[in-house]
Amino acid sequence: MPLYEHVFISRQDLSNAQAESLVEHFSTVLSDNGGSVVESEYWGVKTMAYKINKNRKGHYAFLKTDAPSSAVQEMERLMRLHDDVMRVLTIKVDDHAEGPSIQMQKRDERDNRRERRN
Repeated sequence: MPLYEHVFISRQDLSNAQAESLVEHFSTVLSDNGGSVVESEYWGVKTMAYKINKNRKGHYAFLKTDAPSSAVQEMERLMRLHDDVMRVLTIKVDDHAEGPSIQMQKRDERDNRRERRN
């Protein structure tokens, strides 16, 4: 099956538990349609570059999935209809990167960063 990565932003006025329950909800949608979630990450509340639906911040979540395209299309359709989800991005990838995403790595563990000047 094809591999996908999904990032979605939910409204800032949700609690952390509600935002994480959205991840679980969309994971079950995928599994009901023949797919599986390889890994999911909740990135927390982050400030956006511009306002979306009068919101400056949003809860970010990241999913790595292994699912047929019909399951991904159904999940995206439900995300776009859901009132709490503001934006969705889905990318088809050749393989999933090992370990946590860049957003979840500690600042000192990130490589390719320039040295800080004193």
